Amino acid sequence: MATATAVEAQRPEDETLRCWERDQAQLKADVTEQDTEEWQRDPSFAGLERVGGVDLSYVKGDDRSACASLVVLSYPDLEVLYEDCRMVVVRAPYVAGFLAFREAPFLVEAVQRLEEHQPGLRPQVLLVDGNGILHHRGFGIACHLGVLTGLPCIGVAKNLLQVDGLANDELHKEQIRDLEAGGDTFPLLSTSGRILGMALRSSAKSTKPVYISVGHKMSLQSAVRLVHSCCKYRVPEPIRQADIRSREYIRKHVEATLTALSQPVRVSEDTGSEQ
Repeated sequence: MATATAVEAQRPEDETLRCWERDQAQLKADVTEQDTEEWQRDPSFAGLERVGGVDLSYVKGDDRSACASLVVLSYPDLEVLYEDCRMVVVRAPYVAGFLAFREAPFLVEAVQRLEEHQPGLRPQVLLVDGNGILHHRGFGIACHLGVLTGLPCIGVAKNLLQVDGLANDELHKEQIRDLEAGGDTFPLLSTSGRILGMALRSSAKSTKPVYISVGHKMSLQSAVRLVHSCCKYRVPEPIRQADIRSREYIRKHVEATLTALSQPVRVSEDTGSEQ
């Protein structure tokens, strides 16, 4: 665990945080929380053919070296059509409520590379491992990515962000226990009574819910239906595949290299030469 001094040293200057807050406020004005595409209004999402997922995985023991991953899956078959994994150097520190300023630039670049090299595979919607309007200032990384890419985006978090009256208390745990079947949900209500997102039991195989919130250009109702339809397991397949492939990329291209470099040099007893 880092010492308090080390954590303070990594924290941005107050002026940087104020700039980030201003940026969030300005971008938030462009968020659309309603359905904007014809396929979103269809009960079976007719017309939806490509669903994207993004993830950033870090090298073990190094919070600056990471693999940014974008995958595009066919819909409704959920077969991988495209993947882009790239090692990146993460320079911005992690600050609660400002994850997008640490990770979003690399994910936006991945979308831009796809649009440049294989525009026909551009996803029609992006699922993001994180929150949307369920956020300290109502503008999480799924909103950030949506506004910057222009894509409909959905935030899918594995843990409850405890903001605006939301708490992982006994009442919340009781609500989770009441989710009896895959597809069951309950709303995540703010102190004022506004629905910030939905808890979804995404699969009958998992009793732990995921937390869905609007990112951009999609209603919460449509977001919940789409996420559930993309789940073979607890985590929706686009995000799950992005995570699997980024971790595998790290294992093959980074950790294998580090292991090889750490191996001792063998010297032949007969010749004295290195083996």
